[in-house]
Formats: sequence, structure tokens, C-alpha cells
Amino acid sequence: MRSITVFLFILFSFVFVMCEQKPEKKKEIKILREQPPSWAKDAIWYQIFVERFNNGDRANDPRPENMYAASNYRHPPADWAITPWTQNWYKQEDWTKNLNTDFYGGLGLRRYGGDLQGVLGKLDYLQELGVTAIYFNPLNDAPSLHKYDARNYRHIDVNFGPDPQGDNQIIASEIPDDPATWKWTAADKLFLKLVDELHKRGMRVILDYSWNHTGVEFWAWKDLVKNQEKSKYKDWYAIKTFDDPETEENEFAYHGWLDLQSLPEIKKVNLKTKRVMGHPYEGDINKGAKQHIYEVTKRWLAPQGDVSKGIDGFRLDVADHIGLIFWRDWRKFVKSVNPEAYLVGEIWWEKWPDKLMNPAPYLKGDVFDAVMFYQVYRPARSFFGLTDDEIDAGQFKDSLEFQWNRLQKETVKAMMNTAATHDSPRLLTSFANPTKYKYHAKPNENPDYLTGKPGEETYQRVKLYLIHQFTIPGAPHIWNGDEMGMWGADDPDCRKPLWWPEFDFEPEYRNNFQPGEKEFDEVGFNREHFEFYKKLIRIRKENPVLMDGDLNFLAADKKWLVYERVLGDEQIIVVFNLGKKTRTFSFPQASSYLNLLDGNAVEGSQIRVQPLGAGVFRRVGSKGKMGVF
Repeated sequence: MRSITVFLFILFSFVFVMCEQKPEKKKEIKILREQPPSWAKDAIWYQIFVERFNNGDRANDPRPENMYAASNYRHPPADWAITPWTQNWYKQEDWTKNLNTDFYGGLGLRRYGGDLQGVLGKLDYLQELGVTAIYFNPLNDAPSLHKYDARNYRHIDVNFGPDPQGDNQIIASEIPDDPATWKWTAADKLFLKLVDELHKRGMRVILDYSWNHTGVEFWAWKDLVKNQEKSKYKDWYAIKTFDDPETEENEFAYHGWLDLQSLPEIKKVNLKTKRVMGHPYEGDINKGAKQHIYEVTKRWLAPQGDVSKGIDGFRLDVADHIGLIFWRDWRKFVKSVNPEAYLVGEIWWEKWPDKLMNPAPYLKGDVFDAVMFYQVYRPARSFFGLTDDEIDAGQFKDSLEFQWNRLQKETVKAMMNTAATHDSPRLLTSFANPTKYKYHAKPNENPDYLTGKPGEETYQRVKLYLIHQFTIPGAPHIWNGDEMGMWGADDPDCRKPLWWPEFDFEPEYRNNFQPGEKEFDEVGFNREHFEFYKKLIRIRKENPVLMDGDLNFLAADKKWLVYERVLGDEQIIVVFNLGKKTRTFSFPQASSYLNLLDGNAVEGSQIRVQPLGAGVFRRVGSKGKMGVF
């Protein structure tokens, strides 16, 4: 009897242990998450807006017929022409005189002719700078400057390639919703050549897409407008009312993105939670549009089935406007084609202009690998700049820790640390104006907004910010031209043609288009600024601790900020003095340190940091064993 009891006791104990283990196993499975691709944390991002990057082929320059859209409230006049690359930005072309509009009213029609050949011609420049990843603003075929109003998703814009007329004929010969009929245009082929050349140089490539809306020239939308309720695409879009053919009035109405009729929205379906702008919601998009997006996605990730020839990921425009059900499904599809693809979402405003979105719901491993991390730039601007919303080092530290601590460590490392883009003032101009971030940041919104060359202190403060950007977790991002020392107000003034050193530019009106006697700024490539970017990129690449190391704050007092990056035996200490008096920093260990900014060894255990000064100090061993920079 006792042996039976012992046996039963052992048996029940075993069953109990197994039952206890099952919940643990479930818990372990539950916390498994998909990590960002390993290469993302090492990236040096460079964002290219092709139309304003470089004109490498004048034979393909835009023509009015390729700029036409039914929604345009203005079309190019008869005397329209390409704008010279080196023209004073605020000087209006002769053809604008017949538009009866102000400076910004005609700017949407301006073109400079940037193209893919122009990018190919500047690959040596990008390599010299140290870039390892390219983020292209939309390249899909579209009539506008910005190209978020797609004519089609499946082709590169005809004016970015060598044969616009021939490409239009190829596109017209296809059945848009039948991938078996899709061909490769000359622009498509040139883009794939560019991808191949970038890959040969060790550079990754991602494309910008908006799956939330199309333009009014998009093939499915045109069919819907023509055939109304009889269109096979009638459920693709968010239609309010169709036209009643029995009446003279046109009752056709639809939802456009932010009520813009030029950007009809793809229909949202299967909403499980309420859709509120600036917040994530559970929902999907129309099934037919979704399948088409999948086909386009695969086309660029694996052209002709070859992942090695395809792009390395996507930047997703206005991502919060699409439901999480779609994003989860789409992510699974993307990763099934290329597990190493990088997905970065634009998760920006919860409430304009004061509150940024919480990116955490999009970064649990089932939606995006990263977001454009405006959330860490805004407090940095308030600390390093002279702004109306100035903060001290303690507040800055709290802001950074708040953002980083709500994300997984590997996700923080993979974030795209964005400062300026095509949608914001250039970095120098952002720092030159004390106004609230991105609010009334154009001269037509604020006549006192500085649009010309900043003062010397602004350049120094921007350099301090850049030291910070290149020494914190996350991949640094450069908006094309910022490294050249370009300045410019919010969109569209941030989209000037780039200041290449081989060009002589007309002086620019310092007081933009405002009336009165004109003052001028000399415009051109800033070699010193460029070399500073190069130095920071080299420092980051040569010190893996800046990509993988932990960050610990050592001091955060008023305008005095010190933090370290630590990885095993590697240590880098970063010191900033934004105050008005010289400060002294004592190194925490009896080791030798090298200032990576100037290559000088530190003498003694203390350093003095001048006002608006900084240092990036690498520990190089015990005293007497100095390393080599």
C-alpha cells in the first residue's frame, strides 16, 4: 500500500510539475517578438528627394503633359519651362506672371529635372560622405512634385528615367490589375541598375510609399470616376455618394486624405476599434487594393523573383491612417519575401502642433521595425537650440529616457533618428528660429521667420546636436543637403535643389519674397560643414559601442550633460556644455582617454569644456598605454 502511495505521489507530482510548466511555456511563446534586421542599427541614413537631388539627364526633363492631374487647380501655362538649377530660390519665373498667384501658389509647378541618372552620378559623393543606407522619397509614377499622388504604384516615374514617352506607351499597354501583363520600363530598369550599384557599394535601399491613398490619375480611380457604381473598383475607395445619372447635378463625393480631393483614400474596412486621427486602430483596407499592394511590394522586393536585386525595405507614409490589421498582414507578407527587409513608419502627430504620437503600439515586433524618431529630435532641439520651449539637461534626460524606456532595446537601436526631412524646416533653419517646432515655420505664416543664412552660434549649436545624434542609440538620418550647409524653411522651402560644389548659385533674397529693399545671402556648398558630418560618420563607424553599447547618464545639470556608451571593455564618454561658463569634467576611471573630435589625448584626469563646447572621449587603456586615433 505504501509503495502504491509513493507511486501515486510521484505520478501526481510529475503531472503537477508538467501542468506548472505549460503556462511557463505559453508565457515564453507569448513574449517572442520579431526583431528588426541586424543591419538597421549600423545604418547611416541619407534621404534623397530625387527631383531636387541632381539633374543627370536633361533629355528626360519633365514636360507639362506628365504633370497633368484632373484635380490640379492650376496647370502649367503655355510658356512654362524648367527652372535653372542655380536660380535664386525666391525669384519667380516669367511664366508665373500669368498665374495670378503669390510665390507659393506657383511653386507646385516648378521643376528642376532631378532624376535617377543624377543619383548614379553622385554615388562617389555618397560613399565619400560615409552613407550606408538610402531612403528615397516616392519614385512611383505620379504627376506632382511630391509623388504621393500615384498614377500607379508599379512603375518608377517616367521623368526619372531616360525615355518618358516610351515608358508611357509601355504602361498603356498593360492591364493594371494583372501582374502577368506588367513590363519593365526604361525608368524601372534604370532604378534596378541603381539598386545594384548601391548594393555593390554596401548601401541598402528603401522606397517610400503611401498605401493610404492614390492620386486622381491612378488607373483604378479613373475607372471608378468614369463608371461610378458599375466600376469593378467601386469598393477600393471611400465613396460617400455616387453620381445619379438621372439628375443634372454631379453628386459624386468621396473622402480624400485630410479632405484633400487630389488624394482619394483607399477604403478602410473591418474596423474593430474607433478610427481617431493620431492614434492606432484595429482595421484593414479593401481586399482588392490590398492584393494589388502585395503584388507591387513583391515586384520591388524581388524583381523577377530575385531578392538580391530588390530593395531592402519600405518607409510608410502617414502610417497611422491605416489600421493595424493591414499592417500586421502586410509585414508578414514582406518578411516572407525578404526576412531582412526593414520597415519604418511615419508616426508623427497625435495633436498638432503640441503632442507627438506614442510609437510603442507600432513597435511590438508585429508591425514596423522602426519609426522616424521625431520624438527624440524635438526635445533635443529644445535643449541644444535657443527656443521658446527651452529645456534643461534634466528635462532632456527625462524626455529621452521616457521615449527609449517604452521600447525594446533592439528596437531603439534600429530607429531612424530623424531631425529634418522633406516635411520640415532644414536643420540649420529649425535651430535658427526660436518658434515652436514646425509651427508657423514659413514666411507666409510668419513674416519674421528667418529663412536666410543663420548666424555663427546657430552653426555651433547644430554641430553640438549632431554630435549627440551620432552618439546615441539609433541610426542617424541625414536629409539630403543638410550636410552641405543648406538652409530653408518648412515645406516647400526645404526642397531647394542641392548646392553641389561644381555650381555657382545666384545669391538668395535674405528676406525671401517679402516686400522692401532686398538683402542677399551668398549660396553654395559649405565644405567645413560637410567635413564635420564626415568626421562624425567615421567616428560612429569606427566605434561599435556607439551602435550596440548601453547608454548611461553621468550628469544632467542645467545646461551640462554627460553620458557614456558602454559595450564590454569599450567606453565612450560624451560631454556637452550648453552654458555660459567653462565647466570641468572629472573622468570616472583612472584610464587614458582620447578626444575623438580632435584626436588629442587627454592630459590628466580632468578636462575643461568651454561654453557651447563638447567632447567625445574614448577610453584607450590604463595611463601610459595610449591608443592611436
